[in-house]
Amino acid sequence: MTNSRRRMPVRCGRASAEWLAFALAGAASLAASLLFFRQDRLLVRPDELGPWTRLAVMFLSAWVLLFVLGGWTLADLQRRRRARAAAARRRDAAQREQAERIELALAGADLGLWDWNLASGRREVNGRGASMLGYAPDEIDTVDAFYRDVHPEDVAPVRAALERHLRGEARRYEAEFRLRHRTRGWVWVHCRGKVIERDAAGRPLRLLGTRMDISARKQAEREIHHLACYDPLSTLPNRRLLLERLDAAAARAAREHRHGAVLLVDLDHFKAINDGLGHDAGDRVIRAVAARLRAAVRDGGSVARLGGDEFAVLLDALDADPAAALAQAAATGEELLRKLGRPHRVGKREVYATPSIGAALFGAGGGRAGDLLKQADLAMCAAKAAGRHALRFFDPAMQQRVAESALLEADLRAALGTGQFLLHYQPIVDAGLRILGAEALVRWQHPRRGMVRPDAFIALAERTGLIVPLGQHVMEQACAQLARWARQARTAAWTLSVNVSARQFRQPGFVERTLQTLARSGADPALLKLELTESALLEDIDDVAAKMQSLRAHGIRFSLDDFGTGYSSLSYLKRLPLCQLKIDRTFVQDAWCNASDAAIARAIIALAGSLGLEVVAEGVETAAQRDFLVASGCTVFQGYLFGRPVPALGDAALAA
Repeated sequence: MTNSRRRMPVRCGRASAEWLAFALAGAASLAASLLFFRQDRLLVRPDELGPWTRLAVMFLSAWVLLFVLGGWTLADLQRRRRARAAAARRRDAAQREQAERIELALAGADLGLWDWNLASGRREVNGRGASMLGYAPDEIDTVDAFYRDVHPEDVAPVRAALERHLRGEARRYEAEFRLRHRTRGWVWVHCRGKVIERDAAGRPLRLLGTRMDISARKQAEREIHHLACYDPLSTLPNRRLLLERLDAAAARAAREHRHGAVLLVDLDHFKAINDGLGHDAGDRVIRAVAARLRAAVRDGGSVARLGGDEFAVLLDALDADPAAALAQAAATGEELLRKLGRPHRVGKREVYATPSIGAALFGAGGGRAGDLLKQADLAMCAAKAAGRHALRFFDPAMQQRVAESALLEADLRAALGTGQFLLHYQPIVDAGLRILGAEALVRWQHPRRGMVRPDAFIALAERTGLIVPLGQHVMEQACAQLARWARQARTAAWTLSVNVSARQFRQPGFVERTLQTLARSGADPALLKLELTESALLEDIDDVAAKMQSLRAHGIRFSLDDFGTGYSSLSYLKRLPLCQLKIDRTFVQDAWCNASDAAIARAIIALAGSLGLEVVAEGVETAAQRDFLVASGCTVFQGYLFGRPVPALGDAALAA
């Protein structure tokens, strides 16, 4: 508005001169007309004029023409001036509109502008850019003040990004860093800039750029990273973050010639807590275990939850000497056993979640995180196999056993249905050495390994679920053998005992398949005796009893194998249709010379007699053992003293 007022007198003066010129030209034209014309005729004829008069007329006519041309010229100049002024106004309007658009775009993008004079070292920041940090736009922002406000961890990257652009290595300057807010907090910003002015030698003089507050985005990134890398229940790092840290620790140990260790912690019988007390109780135990692990490895290690009831502890600052590093890791493992072995209070109850711990060392050889976790897992499985609540370290022999187990499993799968599994039969005799029957024992005739004993593959079959088809194969062969014995007078009354695994017995349709197998073979169901271990009775006793009653109704009898070694209640003996108890060989071997074993054997014999059950002693190998058992009231025996297992082709030998 001030500039407009200053230009107004100039424009008014020019307009007055132009109007005066027009007025003079008009007056001159009018005078000439009055002088020479009157109602379309000359007032004075040219031949009446004298020389001076003609000269005056000529000068007057020239002045009139001059004034006319001057007026027209001035009018044209005025028109052009007005056109230029209108164009200037349009340009100003367009520039204002463009500036408003830029301002709207900056406002929409929440960008602040900054202008950096490299020569003077001054930075000017607009209102939006200054308000991001709690300042007013007129507050001076020097370069020194700028770097003082950059987070110490970000100063070097910011300087490096700026130098790359100033040297021409990057088309623009761009960096993300933290700036100190006026309230002493930190604001994440994203800065972009470009050199817009250089001197004659090409040296940068001025930078212009934008600043954006990205604190919300950084917070979202942190939350996403936390969700991706941390367990929400325990707030510990998860498997993904542990693998990253383990890879980094292994590389650092190899580089620095030091050692580290990873300990895999699995809670014993945690499923019982979830099933018995509910998942809320299980969650409280998980959080309590996480807190104890943090406290135990506060210095020089990190803790992660891999999932379920499985945790991992990473120790990455152990000694360079392998023996010392092993001792340090063992000390940490023992401390974890002690701390996690204490009970947890859940409501008004105390529950136990003891740990089984497997550990794997790493050092100069480095190693991949996945392989190290596998090694720790193998060691943890060894700890569970050793009775749980134990610590075991990985050794290469474990890996060898796993590899052999994998090969054996592949062979086991291939062997099913190819005739490699055979039955051998061990006789069961009475006190007079009369054969009453036999127990069917499976053997594996491997094409390369030769004859494989059950203790080498039965546990593997149980773990892999192959025990179900294998058990069905044994049942079919046993029923066929009973049918063959029935065709001979001396063996027609023999019984045949067949071991049935808990997993096989719990399969839906077990009763129907067993009855169908008997029907196809033509064997007498009363001569088939199914041997169950006490583990088969631990889950869903009602279902077990119903199946046993159904099979007993068809004449099939049941024997409880390895009695005295499990956890079954004596009430099972009253509920289940058993006809026989088998004393486990562990009580038979030393019963003749060990008072405790003798007492247990006598108690089992007496219990069986009081319940009207037959009792069979397994593993009888010496005459002393037999004599003790006979003296204690046992009259049925099985063991090497009376005969080793023989193949089905030896029926004649059995009958002899």
